[in-house]
Amino acid sequence: MIFSSSLLENAVNEFAKLPGIGKKTALRLVLHLIKQDNAEVNQFSEVIAKMRNEIKFCRRCYNISDAALCNICSNAMRRQDMLCVVENIRDVIAIESTQQFNGIYHVLGGIISPLDGIGPEELTIDSLVDRISKEGITEIIFALSPTIQGDTTIYYISKKLAAQGAKPRPVKITTIARGISFGGELEYADEMTLAKSISNRIPVENFILSGS
Repeated sequence: MIFSSSLLENAVNEFAKLPGIGKKTALRLVLHLIKQDNAEVNQFSEVIAKMRNEIKFCRRCYNISDAALCNICSNAMRRQDMLCVVENIRDVIAIESTQQFNGIYHVLGGIISPLDGIGPEELTIDSLVDRISKEGITEIIFALSPTIQGDTTIYYISKKLAAQGAKPRPVKITTIARGISFGGELEYADEMTLAKSISNRIPVENFILSGS
């Protein structure tokens, strides 16, 4: 791709660094911005810069937040004893879109995947165990993608909870039902399928024993 302007080329190269954006799409986006008023483009760049500079991660659940606690953790109307464990922030957004869950979350920041160099120490598993011990959690829902890595992560955390005595009171441990095909990713599931998977969740013990 040959450019008549280095400014245009630099802008296209920056947009092309975004996931899922190729050079042609990046060029289309940049040309669109060129057609806009300077004030609109300045506002666009200011919003992106402000987001990156001021965004926070919830100190409790590690979700994206504007303050020390996200608006889910700080919402007194939500069930504070029902904890949904997810892989990433996109999964929180996907589950919230179903409007079928009224508890709180814990974002692991990934799943255990030795081939990718991701072990338990790279995830927020220790803080999860600590939360369960201290916050009076009565149910833990594992909403991880139905993959081998997701299953491994569920198994590891379940065993860690049992081994460290992180359940001083009866705690129900469940996983979302397998309405989502094995090997799929949670964020790409349609809202109806995801909602049914949450509603029809199954005990982790049965899930582990059956291997399904």
